[in-house]
Amino acid sequence: MNIHAQQTPASVEEYLKAQESKGMLRFITCGSVDDGKSTLIGRLLWDSKMLFEDQLATLAAESKRVGTQGGNIDYALLLDGLQAEREQGITIDVAYRFFATDKRKFIVADTPGHEQYTRNMVTGASTADVAIILVDARKGILTQTQRHSFLVSLLGIRKVVLAVNKMDLMDYSETVFEDIRSSYEAFANQLGFDEIMAIPLSALEGDNIIANSENTPWYSGPALIDYLETVQIDQDLDAKPFRMPVQWVNRPNLDFRGFSGTIASGRVKVGDGIVVPASGKTSTVKRIVTFDGDLEEAFAGQAVTLVLEDEIDISRGDMLAGLQDRPACADQFEAKLVWMSEEDLLPGRNYILKLGTSTTTGRVSSLKYKVNVNTLEHVASKTLALNEIGICNFALDKPIAFDPYADNRQTGSFILIDRFSNATVAAGVIDFPLRRADNIHWQSVDIDKATRSEQKSQKASVLWFTGLSGSGKSTIANMVEKKLHALGKHTYLLDGDNVRHGLNKDLGFTDADRVENIRRVGETAKLFVDAGLISLVSFISPFRSERQMARGLLEEGEFIEVFVDTPLEVCEERDIKGLYAKARAGEIKNFTGIDSAYERPENAEIIIDGATTSVEQAADNIIAYLKENRFI
Repeated sequence: MNIHAQQTPASVEEYLKAQESKGMLRFITCGSVDDGKSTLIGRLLWDSKMLFEDQLATLAAESKRVGTQGGNIDYALLLDGLQAEREQGITIDVAYRFFATDKRKFIVADTPGHEQYTRNMVTGASTADVAIILVDARKGILTQTQRHSFLVSLLGIRKVVLAVNKMDLMDYSETVFEDIRSSYEAFANQLGFDEIMAIPLSALEGDNIIANSENTPWYSGPALIDYLETVQIDQDLDAKPFRMPVQWVNRPNLDFRGFSGTIASGRVKVGDGIVVPASGKTSTVKRIVTFDGDLEEAFAGQAVTLVLEDEIDISRGDMLAGLQDRPACADQFEAKLVWMSEEDLLPGRNYILKLGTSTTTGRVSSLKYKVNVNTLEHVASKTLALNEIGICNFALDKPIAFDPYADNRQTGSFILIDRFSNATVAAGVIDFPLRRADNIHWQSVDIDKATRSEQKSQKASVLWFTGLSGSGKSTIANMVEKKLHALGKHTYLLDGDNVRHGLNKDLGFTDADRVENIRRVGETAKLFVDAGLISLVSFISPFRSERQMARGLLEEGEFIEVFVDTPLEVCEERDIKGLYAKARAGEIKNFTGIDSAYERPENAEIIIDGATTSVEQAADNIIAYLKENRFI
């Protein structure tokens, strides 16, 4: 490297040993666009002389070719590695860099300032211990400064450096610095930071970065690197309760069964008692196995395989914990959610929730409010858009083990994944479990679904009719019910329009309301199935996700999707209610097929050609299917 002379093997060993004993600090730089984040980190790397000779040569050449400093060294190019970043002079992706001083090792995350890349900033902040909030001395506190400060506090960072940059462009004015410092502290008082260190800087000129600058004789605080070398942070994960998410059940042969994973927090010794919170089963650690041999004790951050004294049911996604300080285990909790998708959050829609190695299906059962990050005001809302932050209640399909994020960042954070695209759509941090579920238990009854179905000489099921408005699904469903009634079968028809007069009269036609509409109807249909009935559900139900959710409420084989496939132009020609004409005229908003999407079924059990098949023939085809599959 540039600063190191040729070293002898002995000095190399000494150097490596010294590096091994140094502590590690992770920090993030954030703030508004063009506040100088990349330049600041580039200057830190330059001044700490942690650059290779070829990097220096490349930087000099790139500074002349695409730099913004008139041919002089452009430190930002050390971080902005994407072609688009260099062309536009902005940061888009998160860039991580390592450097070290005599006192400490550092990993720094350079994050984008643009609002549209807020999700990238959240990624960088999720592992940071300290945040450097940059402010352009010419502009003062901006909206994005406040946004990033709120996100930093949300993600549990409690030590903040307010780096007032470009002081050289304001003649190193103490008044300018103090005005910005007091304005920021007034705003940040609401965010719960433990410490705010304000430092006047010029990243380009190097003022107050490595050493105190003569240009700010009125500033008596530490230089930036001095603060980063000495700031005290809570990194003692070993002192926290023992937590180890199980990543893999290690079973190489019949004589060995261990549970592999990385210890998230705490320590574990041979002979310690452990518990699986989801099942409540307990055992004792028999061995701690690693690639390099058995250990008597293991600590946070180590990847190990635990062998237990007892044969208990444990699988990937379970968490192992200490007996004395167990995590929460619940299927409901409150969390703060950062939405990261172009498509809005729809409460009630099922998403894949991944926490550590645990994966389950979950949904936002209640969006309590979203946060206006400019004012920190709580705003009522039915949904979250890209980069918005909300406080939500979650309901999961099964209990999982977790800790509040404030207690353990490793076991208190999660992501949401879209079930169809597999895209990560949100990141969340858990506040606390909702104990209401502890007070609700299934009441045992003697007459069950099978008994009720047998009494009626039929197999309880749901015929779910889906299709565009005017496709003919309600007419066909009505005819099927008449034929079933004539056969002496017990049915109930749930029609979209009729349900909106009662159960769902409070819902509109936004995507969020449509999701809730189908969720309620799905739960109602499930009750009718439990009563032994054949339930006919006729709803547009435009989204595959919600139809899949309704299917998932029932047992295998009880959900029969009937797709009445009628082209849009045919539906418009029928237009008995005049709805399409009104939608085309802009009098009705969010109308399926016009300005709201309809997602065609991909694997419907029954497909009816609504343009060419008569109602009578369609109904006969459905009755034949029910007979062939022994529903009736």
